[in-house]
Amino acid sequence: MTTPGDGVAVNVPRAHDAAEAARAVPDVLTDASGDPLAQAAELGAGSAVLAFDVGGTDIKSALFDAEGAMLGLRRTPTPDPGPDLPERLIARLVELGAQLREEHPAVEPVAVGLVVPGIVDEVAGIGVFASNMGWRDAPIRALAEEAFGLPVAFDHDVRTGGWAEHVLGGARPYPNSIVLIIGTGIAGALLLGGVPFTSGGYAGEVGHSPVADEPVCPCGARGCLEAIASAGAIARRYTARTGNAVDGAKEVIALAAAGDEAAAAVWNEALDALALSLAQLTAVVAPQAVIIGGGLSRAGGALFDELRARLRARLSFHRIPDLVPAQLLGNAGILGAALRARGLA
Repeated sequence: MTTPGDGVAVNVPRAHDAAEAARAVPDVLTDASGDPLAQAAELGAGSAVLAFDVGGTDIKSALFDAEGAMLGLRRTPTPDPGPDLPERLIARLVELGAQLREEHPAVEPVAVGLVVPGIVDEVAGIGVFASNMGWRDAPIRALAEEAFGLPVAFDHDVRTGGWAEHVLGGARPYPNSIVLIIGTGIAGALLLGGVPFTSGGYAGEVGHSPVADEPVCPCGARGCLEAIASAGAIARRYTARTGNAVDGAKEVIALAAAGDEAAAAVWNEALDALALSLAQLTAVVAPQAVIIGGGLSRAGGALFDELRARLRARLSFHRIPDLVPAQLLGNAGILGAALRARGLA
């Protein structure tokens, strides 16, 4: 079954009965290949809330009712960057919220959950910095609370999604864990005792931890993990070496498996960089598990089996963390935003 959301299909899993169907959060969106980006999850009973997951390209928005059903899930473009983006963004979110409430008049939200990228100080309610959004020290929570007239839970998108993985998804058995989202870039979240460790919004930048002397990362540092091992970097590095454009990291991995030496070298370097970073995190943080999501996580054994072997080879007495695929994936941020909002109700 599919329901429309601004032209994007949302796949709704079959349920055994109407009550289960009402509780089930649907798969959110499929990528261009048709692969689902999330598994079904249940938010459970609680207060009705609005939830927004803002990215550099698009905004996911939905209304959650008191039974935990996700209503009106849709994807819409993020307003263009600029010095007044915080104000324009909040105005757009208010429009989306009004549409959702008009479509579901029986559901009256009592709080709003809002997650955004970049460096986020969730205690102060400030978007400290986001290069792809163009803001610095933006008082986003205050702007949102004034515009909505409701309490607003404000946080970082990946950190909140990682926490949602602990509450609802693949990290449930692991209170001490690291969530890595490996896609165009690499984002991370540290969960200690089941609680995100934030350090003023600066914790969890695993993608910008140094693992080599080269290349120069767009952030300005050298040898960042993201510049070597993200899905975007894998495709770029293969094209730079061969002059052959590829359709993403998936194609590079397939070429490596088929014997392409340049592809094998790029993929091997990415795996080594990831293994080094995970070994460092294991030695310092000793997580019970590393939960891996994002587009690269769909590489399956080519990623997980290789990382397990390389991680064991790098370490000695350390406790080797379980490597676990993320479950919520594309839904993690908006589920986390809804959970955060319910915490205010």
